[in-house]
Amino acid sequence: MSDHLPMRFYLEPSLRERAESGAHPFVKLMQETVEKFLFRVEFHDLPPSILLPDVHALCHMVKPDIPRALIFRRVYEYPFWQIEQTSERWNWDTAKATFDPARVSGDAARFYGFWQRRLFDDAVKQTRQRGYIYVPLQGRLLQKRSFQKCSPLDMIGHCLIHAPDRQIIATLHPKEAYGAAELAALETLARQNPRLEIAKGDMVRYLQDCDFVVSQNSGAAFSGLFFGKPALLFAGIDFHHIAIKANMDDLQKSFDQVAIHQPDYAAYIWWFWQSQSINAGKDDARDRIAARLRRFGWPMD
Repeated sequence: MSDHLPMRFYLEPSLRERAESGAHPFVKLMQETVEKFLFRVEFHDLPPSILLPDVHALCHMVKPDIPRALIFRRVYEYPFWQIEQTSERWNWDTAKATFDPARVSGDAARFYGFWQRRLFDDAVKQTRQRGYIYVPLQGRLLQKRSFQKCSPLDMIGHCLIHAPDRQIIATLHPKEAYGAAELAALETLARQNPRLEIAKGDMVRYLQDCDFVVSQNSGAAFSGLFFGKPALLFAGIDFHHIAIKANMDDLQKSFDQVAIHQPDYAAYIWWFWQSQSINAGKDDARDRIAARLRRFGWPMD
């Protein structure tokens, strides 16, 4: 074993325990793949206490400052995963790829229908348009970050201006800790605009009833694809291909476009998960893991 290359998994403690026992299916697949190519696997907790520049590493969701480190992350739902060089989903290979519905498998409709039922049961059959925009909020409501077109609060303001005939329901993220200034600004905006309602939770209900989704890059907008609800995005993300991207020079056009947008949802979900992600349940998962590692220069030959 002395000639084997060192390779470390950096994982949260609970995930590390599962992985070491072989109970995490995707980590097990990655371990089996790298061991086939003469890597010696070790398991460590995130964040790493010692950074070793000569060690190859696979890290869950966050990337330590190690030259040979890659991240792996679930692509919204199990068993779909991706291995990447950055945690910034808008810079992933998928985000830069070109989606062509004409080149999608004829199995797309069946695949889409299966995942509609698997994720949302009969809720996807009870969709309608009740005259409002669903705005699932994330964090940092007052800040415009580098990958965003504007701050989340300003995004709500754009909805009020450019969709004057629609209500806006903006929901707070259940896992975000919002500051007093953020909540005060949001409440002030709601008081000044009766068409704006601030709520929590109920994603499925809002996806069933909204006209469309407006978001920075919330996973709720991805879930909306299963309800046939188009999205207007104010930030970069990996699932942008069939969304309308906010054009800050002509936002009225962007809002007009999303209101009538009808992309091929089935073809896109098939392409995004079956073509662009690693399906851990498929027989070719190990080959696709090896291909991703090879893509970033790991010795997988």
